[in-house]
Amino acid sequence: MQLGKVRLETGETAVVLVERGSAFTLDLKKEPGLKRLSDILHAPDPAALARKLMDLSATSSRAADQTFLAPVDKQEVWAAGVTYKRSKVAREEESKGAAQFYDKVYSAARPELFLKATPARVVHPGAPVRIRADGKWNVPEPELTLVISPAGKIVGYTIGNDMSSRDIEGENPLYLPQAKIYKGSCAVGPLVTLVRDMPPLPEVEIKLTIKRKGLAAFEGATTLSQMARTPEDLASWLYRENEFPHGALLLTGTGIVPPDDFTLNHGDAVSISIAGIGALTNPVE
Repeated sequence: MQLGKVRLETGETAVVLVERGSAFTLDLKKEPGLKRLSDILHAPDPAALARKLMDLSATSSRAADQTFLAPVDKQEVWAAGVTYKRSKVAREEESKGAAQFYDKVYSAARPELFLKATPARVVHPGAPVRIRADGKWNVPEPELTLVISPAGKIVGYTIGNDMSSRDIEGENPLYLPQAKIYKGSCAVGPLVTLVRDMPPLPEVEIKLTIKRKGLAAFEGATTLSQMARTPEDLASWLYRENEFPHGALLLTGTGIVPPDDFTLNHGDAVSISIAGIGALTNPVE
């Protein structure tokens, strides 16, 4: 089962349940206190609640015909870094003077965690992600994204694009916030796959395709078995000495890094697919 948000033809937003290619609009008015998608995701049994909210008298729609929005309500969006060996090597290459620190954090108990976006800054599926005007070496970072409840429980998974300016971060690691956090730097969606319906995580493949003028400019793939940390460990560190009353989303790092001579251009299209979730596609501007 997957849950998400869509924009209706009327301009209103609705919460949908997606199964076998069909989307069913959920009637949140059936249960008192329900206002948004996260209220369902954070419930003790999201699947059972979603079934209860289905309007069985309504006709389902094709999921492919829906305009999906980012499955974010009031949650902060955070990110983890250096969780794959490929990412560690890339970060060492882009910032020679700080290579030792990336090596240390890769093997340390404490992970690298940083705030990536507030809800209003998250880019919807199909909407443009951006490259910084003052960045010369810009890449997408395809990442499994954890959907975490206020209690710190992982309730589902979605797709995240952690847009990054590698030259800015490489110039000085203290520039990380500017390299990672800016307008249009984070896309999330399109759907949340509940934990119970996700394939075994070590077997899950992540693919990245970047098209330029309709042709593939870069393609890469990895599996979650290459992650040096578990999702549960990352979620535990995020919630340590912190509170998230609305829950949180956590991008878990990337294992796919384009070659050093590659940078995104205006007009490129970034597509990230994760087995069991779907595909997140955004144009670049």
